[in-house]
Amino acid sequence: MPIRQRHGCLTSLFGLLLLGVGVVYALAVLTSPWAFHIGGRSTPLLYWSGSGQLVTKSGTYPLYVSFFPASHFSRLQLDGLRPTGGLQGSGSVCTAPGVMQPLKLSGTIYGGWRTTEGSLMAFRLLERKLFDAGQRQGYFDLYGRWQGQQLVMNDRGRYAGPFRSGLRIERASVTLDWGGYSEFKTACAAAALPTHP
Repeated sequence: MPIRQRHGCLTSLFGLLLLGVGVVYALAVLTSPWAFHIGGRSTPLLYWSGSGQLVTKSGTYPLYVSFFPASHFSRLQLDGLRPTGGLQGSGSVCTAPGVMQPLKLSGTIYGGWRTTEGSLMAFRLLERKLFDAGQRQGYFDLYGRWQGQQLVMNDRGRYAGPFRSGLRIERASVTLDWGGYSEFKTACAAAALPTHP
């Protein structure tokens, strides 16, 4: 009898899991249909990740980002386009060979509803902190559009807050290509990076 009860419990848990997945997909279909096809590729897990070389005033740094739909986003128009959805996720910038600065990503997609094609993406990449003790957080913003499967972005000359390490991302541009964190780690380990104060 206990074996049957355990089997029934596992079946119920599996059913609840399937229901939860179904609810997530239904919400994505209704609020963020672009998330199923990001950057010219099928994204059934509703996220996109990629990396590239972040070219800045002070040098070039490997950069990684990963994002998925979010309910929070800017309500303001940008470049005459209305916001159509939010983004959240994470990122990393390589600050020294093998040293990766974790980042929190938030943002907005403009002009894209069913697809990211022709849409404008805006990211804020914010320095993470282990605990909130009122310390400053470095950040920088990136804006760009998809060109085929590449996301081509720059900071539009906007102010960027300095990181606690002294790094400041200014006059930044990057072309992001689909890829995983492992490719970024390999690029960071082999990077010849500038020194910063």
